[in-house]
Amino acid sequence: MRQWPRWMSAVALALGASLAGSGVAFAGTTLTVAAFPAIDEIVRSALPAWHALHPDVEVKIVSRELNDHHTAMTTALSTAKGLPDVMALEIGYLGRFAQGTGLEDLSQPPYNLSRERGRFTAYAFDQATTPSGAVLAVPTDIGPGTLLYRADLLAKAGLKETDLTASWDGYVAAGVKLKAATGAYLLAHARDMKDILIRTGLQPGEGLYFNKDSRPLVTSPRFVRAFELARAVRRQQLDAKVTAWSSDWTEGFKRGGIATQMSGAWLAGHLNSWLAPGTRGKWRAAQLPEGAFAAYGGTFFAMARHGDAARKPLAYEFIRFMTTNRAQQLAAFKAQDAFPALIDAQTDPFYDQPLPFLGGQAARRDWRAAAAHIRAFPVHKQDAFAREVIDTELDKVLDRDKDIAAALADAQRLLQQRARR
Repeated sequence: MRQWPRWMSAVALALGASLAGSGVAFAGTTLTVAAFPAIDEIVRSALPAWHALHPDVEVKIVSRELNDHHTAMTTALSTAKGLPDVMALEIGYLGRFAQGTGLEDLSQPPYNLSRERGRFTAYAFDQATTPSGAVLAVPTDIGPGTLLYRADLLAKAGLKETDLTASWDGYVAAGVKLKAATGAYLLAHARDMKDILIRTGLQPGEGLYFNKDSRPLVTSPRFVRAFELARAVRRQQLDAKVTAWSSDWTEGFKRGGIATQMSGAWLAGHLNSWLAPGTRGKWRAAQLPEGAFAAYGGTFFAMARHGDAARKPLAYEFIRFMTTNRAQQLAAFKAQDAFPALIDAQTDPFYDQPLPFLGGQAARRDWRAAAAHIRAFPVHKQDAFAREVIDTELDKVLDRDKDIAAALADAQRLLQQRARR
């Protein structure tokens, strides 16, 4: 007789009353899962193990590019048409969904997901939890922040890792020496400095751009410092002025023209596998400067509140299979560098293995430590718009020498007008 996992038995009991006499049968059911790269590949790779449990349940994967996917999900939730049974959501888009009523609240019976908060990396679970306690998605992978740097270029400039990590001012000063000695830029774009620094020093109840009362926070000291250091990088010509995922960005890594990159831990795997495999062994990973800890990316699975009720039990079972199955979480990490959100999947000999791309470092242990230090901040439905506003104002500072105080004040006014829409 098949032995079901304990959580599956509990869900089955909780759902028993709704299934009894309803004529619902899982055999012949097709679940639709909407995803984006590389989550679609993770789901596809998990299907053989899923079909071993449910040989008569098909899974149809609908894959779109990241932006197109989230646009399609927004439309589906607002119209209640074309809803998938399971949808993947990236953290950068979670805010616009969390503020609405389109997603199933998984804290409520029969799911009761809040009881299992301790099984997940704390900040990731909190990111999917609203101030009222509703849990709208289940975290599947996280992106603990790391500083990747070219050890060979540092050595040529007579620098050591602590010159980069002791302080943000020291990081910029090291960039001056790096460029003088090697010709390499410190980082791809000055905006990268802003992106990390606005994520440091948040006070309780503060979101990235708004507080709990939807008041914009972009004139606060953390934004001022972020803009000041980004401007210092640009004035000293330490950034390559290239954006992430562009061909120039990729070439910068391949040719040694960019010496450091702050990103999620997953970037090391991308550099190794397809971005710059020829640089294997030249990179190292460190914690972010000045004791900062931040998340870069992260993925969640959710269900639509108005999705097909008959398939919801099975859809939730599929989400649990992807997020609470230790073997599946580790498989996704090994194949796609999707760092597990499940704590139980963060203890494995795999974390102690040296990474040849990073010169033999066992960097996964450091990334695990970073994940434990990251704290969640509340998301807001206007976060994506706020980022566009802040990026636009920073460009004016960097390219037109606009006064920082004036730039942030202009951003504050615009966000105040938009905050409550």
